[in-house]
Amino acid sequence: MSFNREYSVNKTLTKDLVHKKLSGVCGGIAKHYNVPRIAVRVGAIAALLVFPVATGVAYLVATLLIPNKTRRL
Repeated sequence: MSFNREYSVNKTLTKDLVHKKLSGVCGGIAKHYNVPRIAVRVGAIAALLVFPVATGVAYLVATLLIPNKTRRL
């Protein structure tokens, strides 16, 4: 039994510091799930309008817990 490593993907969720507006959380989520950044941002704004307290707390927690992307040389 052999393990084919080309299918093994080690993706981690990190904040996108290049395309950030506030802290890079939405950009990082969009990059991790391979969806457009604008779609994630529109969804976050819609959630903020519908559930302002829960979305605000979730965004703050995500800002604190999601690590910044480090460069590999």
